[in-house]
Amino acid sequence: MDTHGPQTGFYGGFRGKRLAGRGGEQWRGNPAMALCSNCGDLSASMPQSPSHQRLPVAGARIILIRHGQPAIALRPRTSHREFHAYMDAYDAAGLDPASPPPRELTDLVGELSHVFTSGKPRADESARLLAPHAELIIDPLFAEAPLASPRIPLLRMTVAKWAVVARILWHLGYNRGIENYPRARARAAEAADVLTARVMDGSAVALVAHGYFNAMIGRQLRRRGWTRTGSHRVQYWNAVIYDWKKGNAS
Repeated sequence: MDTHGPQTGFYGGFRGKRLAGRGGEQWRGNPAMALCSNCGDLSASMPQSPSHQRLPVAGARIILIRHGQPAIALRPRTSHREFHAYMDAYDAAGLDPASPPPRELTDLVGELSHVFTSGKPRADESARLLAPHAELIIDPLFAEAPLASPRIPLLRMTVAKWAVVARILWHLGYNRGIENYPRARARAAEAADVLTARVMDGSAVALVAHGYFNAMIGRQLRRRGWTRTGSHRVQYWNAVIYDWKKGNAS
């Protein structure tokens, strides 16, 4: 869950079966996002690509986009039980029609032929709005890194604060019934593989998905030599571009 002012959003779980075929960064303005740097390298345990592996053609581009604002109240106060129910409701929510994407973003991705999404309603609807003519490749591989509702009785907080606590505890190993951090990190590495395979010929592709997991994918791409433009921020419609330039090395 993103937890910064009116841009607050939510992290859904990684659930369901794969629907389509395969082909830390530091967050600003949010104490929970600092975990990307404080909890170690998101991809430290992942093996590096061998030097003889074929590299993308120069000019390849991967665009990681966070979905638009979902159609749900963003700052209600809840108990820990109500927070769990809120996470499910957030996961099921579609896109708020009052939150259109910025024009520069539609110009950036509007002509792409393929766009990946996580399959969550807010991500799919955002992708269709951004690139109405693109083929959507829906895959829960790109679902958000999940949160478990902390069992703290007698306490009521905004959902944004619950999300901060839940994310901290997730990094510390509290993962009751959900994907843990090492598995999410491995999934981010696989997601980077899938996106890279799509653009090996020097083309471009976009992923419209979720803020925290996008940052984990971005860390993988940076370690492999991709050049980043922009920053992973707690903001709806946030876009970060990764380019493969001549001379880049994995």
